[in-house]
Amino acid sequence: MKYDFVTRPDRAGMDALAVDMIGAPGGFAPGAPDEGFSAIPMWVADMNFVSFPGIQDAVIERAKHPSFGYFAPRKEYYDSIINWQAVRNGVSGLGEEHIGYENGVLGGVVSALNVLCSRGDNVLLHSPTYIGFTGALTNNGYNIVHSELKKDEQGIFRMDFSDMEKKVTEKKIHVMVFCSPHNPVGRVWEQWELEELSRFCEKHDITVISDEIWSDIILKGHKHIPVQSATEYLHDNTAAMYAPSKTFNLAGLIGSYHIIYNKRLRERILKESSLCHYNDMNVLSMHALIGAYTKEGMEWTDEMRSVIGDNVDLAASFFEKVPGVTLSRPQGTYMVFPDFTGWCEDKAISMDELENACWKVGVALQDGRMFHGQHNLRINLALPTAYVKEALDRLGKYVFN
Repeated sequence: MKYDFVTRPDRAGMDALAVDMIGAPGGFAPGAPDEGFSAIPMWVADMNFVSFPGIQDAVIERAKHPSFGYFAPRKEYYDSIINWQAVRNGVSGLGEEHIGYENGVLGGVVSALNVLCSRGDNVLLHSPTYIGFTGALTNNGYNIVHSELKKDEQGIFRMDFSDMEKKVTEKKIHVMVFCSPHNPVGRVWEQWELEELSRFCEKHDITVISDEIWSDIILKGHKHIPVQSATEYLHDNTAAMYAPSKTFNLAGLIGSYHIIYNKRLRERILKESSLCHYNDMNVLSMHALIGAYTKEGMEWTDEMRSVIGDNVDLAASFFEKVPGVTLSRPQGTYMVFPDFTGWCEDKAISMDELENACWKVGVALQDGRMFHGQHNLRINLALPTAYVKEALDRLGKYVFN
């Protein structure tokens, strides 16, 4: 490979939540490992890879200039996004006017909700559910109505449109927050599914807020279809949220963006997001995006996806051999979300006991109950393959032996 996906950078003491929070009190982070075991961070959804060097080059080059005053976004910022979306996702007709800055995807989701709803309104989400949605919506006074994803005969998670129809009719719902690809189950939605979603939303007058932050991390054999590209209705009735932060591990720099084609919806959301006076771009995050969204950045992304695919194969092969564990193989993202219902029942062990057993041997994975997976663990595979093998070896030897 051209880029380094073998080295795991030493992030200890370098402001990395995923590393420095392990063993911290409060119950959110994994417990500290027993003596003799190093911690392998597999919980927070960020990467343990060396960053794409083009990002550092761009940020360092800008930081050499001795001024960091007020600024306006460069034309290159918008051009980089337009080119990235065209090459990676086949998007045409995207203009600078359709793109708006967001400090974060969750902030963009809330701004859109504030325009489309009143506090106390019901909002449709699929379950399992990204924990960030749960916090952002409940903290801002919205009621989450879950529609559970159902596995088909092949074990693939699908939308349950009959359940969705029942929920939106009974609860008088006109907004849904959609996740594409889905976090945490890793579904990459197909064209026919998005067309069915479009018919459903048009029938019930539903506007979609689509979180597409994972759209670059698509595994072999699958393709991301932007929700807005699926149908004319979704093109005009969707506020889509993107960011380079998942793809390039830039969450610490802050910086996302929305794409909204509907002029009326776009102007209202821009107005709403401006009211706090804090939704302003950081000059270094702008240059980070410009440095990332390049031809070389695309090459790095493709190599990263290949490594993630290998890691998913390893994890799937491992869990397929553990009796009572089921895993719907992800089609995108770098997370896996295995279900331990049968294993826990057979061993008469609780999820708390299972989690603690993993943490004790340094496999720092995450409680799936935070994502409404009652017998699931959420495991981050965005780290060098040698460490994934080590984590699985420990699980096999000490936990599932």
